[in-house]
Amino acid sequence: MAVRIGVEEEFHVVDIESGLLVPRAGEVLGRLRRRPDVTAELQQSAVEWNSRVHSSLDSLHADIVKARLRLDAAASPLGLAVVAAGTVPLARVTSGDTTADPRYRHMADEYRQVADEHLVCSAQVHVDVPDRDTAVRIMCAVSPWLPPLLALSASSPFWLGADTGYAGWRTMLWQRWPTAGPAGCFARAEDYDAAVSGLVRSGVISDPGMVYYDVRPSDHQRTLELRICDACPRAETVVLVAGLFRALVEDARARLEQPGAQDCDGRHEGLRAANWRAARSALEGPLVDPATGLPAPAPAVLRGMLRRLRPALEAAGDWDTVCALMEEALAHGSAAHRLRGVVEEEGLLAGVETLVEETRGGRRQRPAPAAAHRPVAATGAAPAGGPAPGRQATLHG
Repeated sequence: MAVRIGVEEEFHVVDIESGLLVPRAGEVLGRLRRRPDVTAELQQSAVEWNSRVHSSLDSLHADIVKARLRLDAAASPLGLAVVAAGTVPLARVTSGDTTADPRYRHMADEYRQVADEHLVCSAQVHVDVPDRDTAVRIMCAVSPWLPPLLALSASSPFWLGADTGYAGWRTMLWQRWPTAGPAGCFARAEDYDAAVSGLVRSGVISDPGMVYYDVRPSDHQRTLELRICDACPRAETVVLVAGLFRALVEDARARLEQPGAQDCDGRHEGLRAANWRAARSALEGPLVDPATGLPAPAPAVLRGMLRRLRPALEAAGDWDTVCALMEEALAHGSAAHRLRGVVEEEGLLAGVETLVEETRGGRRQRPAPAAAHRPVAATGAAPAGGPAPGRQATLHG
């Protein structure tokens, strides 16, 4: 049986008529009768949903789609909608919109403008691991391969009504928190836990939950948690990222079990730069190739990742699905690229409407972007065992 996975998705709450981000998450939560899988976030303009645990990508996809429809049904009668994206195009920064929770209020008081401007949403993926020692070793091994996942998810080109020039501006905002960004290398869980305890004792953070590394071992579950990605308008993008991250974790675990294996080469000084590159251009420009440390077109980097992960993807039964979803992602471009096209032609409000529609599961029929890429395989054909060229990715359920 495939290793189990789960996701956490954060959603913005927007006013349908104006497209503005609004601090009305409490009203949406109230209509959901306090469901335990939907919770408040730091800002009253966001809600978080936690999936069930899944073994297959099909069942994960069905869970995501069902939850999004449920959230939309709760928001619509209020004149609201939920949006899965790193940022929304139309928002205002105000003080006093923090959720009425002592921990969140402390964060707002301590971090001030950083907390006030935390109008961002992410998609997080949990993958089961045997134990915390393994989780910490895998955390180090997979870190160089996380920026390409950020590039796949990038959906936040606009901030407070302006085009930032970035595909993933959420990353730039997120990295202002004191413990955000690439994780360090630790030989065992004891070393990692000691480092986190030191951060808490320093007073810079108040609890282990404020360790916002790109990847981290969960402090309450036996999982490794991916945290680098923007929230994704299309459910299929979340599934693609989840499938790739599960394969990365399993690939790293298998490599670490080999005699004489080392967690990594210790050279993580370039990870922050690789994150910046992915946030800047997503699928429409170069990425830092984890295999070489050199710039390469995003499709080449992602094809290389697929080749590396093929044994793990096949073992999980994910190869065909992930190849099809990857082909679709490269053909249609990043969410940021698609959103820019809408805004350039129709304005910011139309951009918000597009994000709402994609979150609901709909698709605007638009021409393929100018930066559309070739299918996954380097030859232009589909990878062996993968989808035929031009096949649309499908998930059942």
